[in-house]
Amino acid sequence: MKSYDYIITGAGASGLMTAYRMSLDTYFDGKEILILDKENKNSNDRTWCYWEEGKGEWDHLLAKKWNNIYFRSTDYSEVIPLDKYHYKMLRSGEFYAFLWEQIGKKKNILHIQDEVISYIDLGNSVTVKSRTAVFETSKLINSIFHTDLLTQQDKYPYLKQHFVGWFVKADDDVFDDKVATFMDFNLPQNGNTRFMYVLPLSKTHALIEYTLFSEHLLPVSEYETAIEKYMEQIGIKNYMITEKEQGNIPMTSFPFEKQNTKNILHIGSAGGWTKASTGYTFALTTKKSKELVQFLKTEGDLSKFYKRSRYWFFDLIFLGVLHRNNELGSSIFASIFKNNKTQDIFRFLDEKGSWYSDLKIIFRTRPKINFTSSFLRNLPLILFG
Repeated sequence: MKSYDYIITGAGASGLMTAYRMSLDTYFDGKEILILDKENKNSNDRTWCYWEEGKGEWDHLLAKKWNNIYFRSTDYSEVIPLDKYHYKMLRSGEFYAFLWEQIGKKKNILHIQDEVISYIDLGNSVTVKSRTAVFETSKLINSIFHTDLLTQQDKYPYLKQHFVGWFVKADDDVFDDKVATFMDFNLPQNGNTRFMYVLPLSKTHALIEYTLFSEHLLPVSEYETAIEKYMEQIGIKNYMITEKEQGNIPMTSFPFEKQNTKNILHIGSAGGWTKASTGYTFALTTKKSKELVQFLKTEGDLSKFYKRSRYWFFDLIFLGVLHRNNELGSSIFASIFKNNKTQDIFRFLDEKGSWYSDLKIIFRTRPKINFTSSFLRNLPLILFG
């Protein structure tokens, strides 16, 4: 049984980003590190978007960035300048390649392509069983997400951000490549929170994505029919589909940190690194992977890494509303964008706002009665959860 100082299970964004940061820090040069995943991540299997103020760590890898976003609903519609912020788009293929290139320079970091079956904390070490072998490690960093943690409980609200996207090339200049459509609710809601997301890479090339925040997935044909109708609605008739993507991201305030032990830490979506109220993961992963690598250098008890903030409470209340009244998404987001400065909204969503600016957003969000009810309903979780 081969022994390692660290095993990272799962080579998605959070696992690879953590390994990448470890490879850059000389502290880990003397440590044996194993990355274990059944897949070899090297393709454009997903697209990440995030907002950021000024220049960022991954700017050299961006597919596109925008200085303006468009929000549309029946209550409020506007092209919103982002001022110091940019809305940024990153394709996973280039990102994976960049991280693997750096990781590959380190002889102490090994990648084995194998499926993880189970792991157990034995107190002084962790045993990890794969399809073909058994490994031992001092510390396990796990990014493999198991949905049964959520589906087998009803204590915490659980929604899914699910979507199908088409990369399309049109025959004519039909897109404004200076504006990203952030949320367009001008389509049938059917009792859910449904919107289109349009990211123009050029005047003829864009990603068009049909997205829902709801409990249940749809047949793929329903997403694609919605995209087709939307393209007709905005006047796009002659086009070619160059790529397709789809995804399903958990939106929940479930306390994933309670699964952590002294020797096992869950990261990424498996560790609650997905922003519960929006489904955005990439920016939080960038931030938390930095914090984690510094933490590993100073602390041996992995259960001490997580610190609950006020944003957990805010997200719980928000999800409580959407879970009970999923049809309110359009009006809720309209009230947020209509009544607040973009800078304050982004800082709130990035969990970097001040108490004053955060409370302003909360008290300006409508409908108030639903948020008050969600607060009272979830008060036991807030106090004792």
